[in-house]
Amino acid sequence: MQMVEQVREHGFAIVEDVLLPFQVKALIDSVSTEAIPEALRGGVRNLMDIVPEVRTLTESEAMRALVAPVLGDRFTMVRAILFDKTPDANWKVPWHQDVTIAVRERIECEGYGPWSVKADVLQVQPPAEILEQMISVRLHLDPCPAINGALKVIPGSHRSGKLSVAETEKLTMQQAVICEASQGSALLMRPLLLHASSPSASPHHRRVIHLDYAAVKLPCGLEWRETQTLSL
Repeated sequence: MQMVEQVREHGFAIVEDVLLPFQVKALIDSVSTEAIPEALRGGVRNLMDIVPEVRTLTESEAMRALVAPVLGDRFTMVRAILFDKTPDANWKVPWHQDVTIAVRERIECEGYGPWSVKADVLQVQPPAEILEQMISVRLHLDPCPAINGALKVIPGSHRSGKLSVAETEKLTMQQAVICEASQGSALLMRPLLLHASSPSASPHHRRVIHLDYAAVKLPCGLEWRETQTLSL
């Protein structure tokens, strides 16, 4: 399958028309309620706690069809985040890898650390082999051209494990790909793929629901904060 080959070789793939227009509208309505104050919509890290519709989305056949070809028939939904760039919340994201996971409680385990807390969510950096068994699905609720803060990526950078600052600087000298995306499309990406984004030059929303899936169990009694096991 072309999508699987793109993820394997380049670390990302864009899939069009994952969400139908009525599904996009329903999700926009669900993340625009009083449960999420507009001032906080720049980055909501406990999205499934707040928006039941997102939990339903993670179980949908559309998500299974995206994730299973990459991770296999059995995997776990482990995190959901809302990102929204607006004129009042419009930030630049420097080149980085996604190297933290969300867990339920702190248990010391070799190879895990440092620890941090973001928006009351406990996070830790795991070994690279954990991140290599994960895939992120970024669902676009708004059109995301280059001027609206589309993600930039360095193809193939996910194959080098966790990168040092010097390694990151070297790799980001390569030609980046701008992942322009239409409304309702999905960007699949490996967490270790180097990515960044510029501030939006557009006054419009750039709402993205970011879903993390994993096909690995954590050691030492550590548990994913979300442990919603799915299978085909």
